[in-house]
Amino acid sequence: MTDQVVDTEARFLGRTRELKELRADIERAGLDTLSGRKAPRARVLLIAGRPGSGRTTLAGELVRQVAERYPDGVLSVRLSEPDGTRVPVARAARQMLDELDVSPPAGAAEDELTEALRSALGGRRAVLLLDDAADAEQVDALLPDSPDCLAVAVSEGPLTGISDVRPCTLGGLDTKSAVELLSQAAGSVRITVDPRSAEALAEQCQGQPAALVLAGGWLAARPKAAVADLAKQLHADPDEGPPVARVFRLVHAGLPAPAARTLRLLSLAPAGYTDPHTASALAGCSLDSARATLDDFAALGLLHRVPSELPQYQVPGCLHPLLRALAGSHERPGELQLARARMLERTVRLLQSCRAVTETDSARAREKLEGLPRSLRFPHPRAAADWLRAFRPALLASARLAVADGELDTLARRLLSQLVRAMVAHFGTQAAAGDLYGLHSLVLDVADRRRLPRERAAALLNLGDLDARTGRTTDALARYRAALDAARRANDPYATGRAMESVGGAHLELGDFDRAADWFGRALTERLARDERADAARLYGRIAAAHSYAGRYGEALRNWRAAVAGYRKCGDVAGRARALSELARVQEYAGRFEESLRTCREAVEWARRAEDVRLQAALHLRLADTYGHLGDPASAALHRGTAERMLEEEAAGTEEGDAGQTQADTVS
Repeated sequence: MTDQVVDTEARFLGRTRELKELRADIERAGLDTLSGRKAPRARVLLIAGRPGSGRTTLAGELVRQVAERYPDGVLSVRLSEPDGTRVPVARAARQMLDELDVSPPAGAAEDELTEALRSALGGRRAVLLLDDAADAEQVDALLPDSPDCLAVAVSEGPLTGISDVRPCTLGGLDTKSAVELLSQAAGSVRITVDPRSAEALAEQCQGQPAALVLAGGWLAARPKAAVADLAKQLHADPDEGPPVARVFRLVHAGLPAPAARTLRLLSLAPAGYTDPHTASALAGCSLDSARATLDDFAALGLLHRVPSELPQYQVPGCLHPLLRALAGSHERPGELQLARARMLERTVRLLQSCRAVTETDSARAREKLEGLPRSLRFPHPRAAADWLRAFRPALLASARLAVADGELDTLARRLLSQLVRAMVAHFGTQAAAGDLYGLHSLVLDVADRRRLPRERAAALLNLGDLDARTGRTTDALARYRAALDAARRANDPYATGRAMESVGGAHLELGDFDRAADWFGRALTERLARDERADAARLYGRIAAAHSYAGRYGEALRNWRAAVAGYRKCGDVAGRARALSELARVQEYAGRFEESLRTCREAVEWARRAEDVRLQAALHLRLADTYGHLGDPASAALHRGTAERMLEEEAAGTEEGDAGQTQADTVS
């Protein structure tokens, strides 16, 4: 989001002196160099100015001019929300790491993320564009230690605390550039025939780019109006304030009532992002009407078009507080809340459609998809994934705002649920782990606020799983214990059993095998009481594993035999084969090689019935090792050869399948 309301394709105007000074600042020797020391960090340039002064546009032009000197690219992040809220450093660092294709652990702390960012930028030549910085601490935390990098910070004031930074403070454009910008927005004819009025209008706008573009948009929408007419109206405006506010009030007053209301309601758009669906839901109008209105707003300079294959726009940062003030004065609180509810409901339905299009084998999902209006459906999974990827920042912002609102928790819970499911369906749990951690934390916030123990248990279990995957086992154990308490309060047997098993798994990971076996045993009791045989068989195996790690092979064998019996009763051929494989392994550990041979042969037979080639190969290798222990090298070589042949055949079959799929994709 930029402060200047200029189309991204518009020609950059003016600021020649400022650009020259900024480029000179890149070259000048810093204090460390002058004192004979090597610069320890990236050079920081500061562009300071009020919203609407074109500070972000200037920063973008500077970065464009010097980009070829920094071959590792440009990392851009906004450090303030449209309403002025400070963006947490952890979120900004994670966004920049995403641009670098570095995946930090889900739920990592701020220090860990900033350290990962500095490590990723070590030895690189890159530019960091830090837009709308709220304070020096934000910028300082994100600065790389590499002196070959450049940081361009944009802020309203000085960044006191960062050494060796001289601000480039922006005022208005020079008269020539201001008139040219006005001509670019309004068309050249009226500007050419009345240059004095154009100069007077530029003076009324104090050379502020945002005000000039809004003025140009007002003139472009009124072909018969003279430049002098607009200058007189602004001069006659009794209200004081920045030029952009005065021009904006005039533009807003000239809009038709429905369009003016839609514009005011865009102050509710998450993180300033909007699209036809968002505008349609906020205003309660048709999708076609919303699309046309947004295009008109973009032509007037009231919105920026976001570079994307999908229609997406942003509210300029300098206009957001003005829109919010107008919405507060023109709309009743109940109407604003209803507009928020419509927007969240539309987002929920889009996410439902986004997920359902991936469930091609589910008749129920197809039925739900067909029940949605055509405008909410995606033609195929790739289109849904592209939408989810393009609108990810807005969707995450929408979730945060919905939870912070506190009065729409039912919709917020539905939104969080559908967003989690859509991300898992399209990106997978591992790839989306960072976003999922934040979403589950929001679910936990709502559950605590509304005293919903069942949802609290689910959120804690999901967060614990993500902690466990990233090596924070102690944190995961605390989450699982809290989840167990919540599940018991909710009288939720499924969550209770899962929490017990997860506590056992955390103890197993921490090397406390006795406690692990104890908690697995408690979970087993729950499963047996509900006659859940498959889960009970799996838990027998987990108990056996804990005893194996502790060296109690007798207990391990007893539990593996119980697991085998459980899978047999369930009719789970693959599970039975795996359990027999593990039973054979423990028998080998216990020195019972003859028993291990018999069990292994039985496991091979069940693996063959399950058509699990990899398990069969692994079992043949185990048979080879066992024959080696028994002093039979010929049998060992035979089984090892069989395993190698099976793996080679499977690899060849996989390659042929991939080639056939590629050819089919090419033909289609």
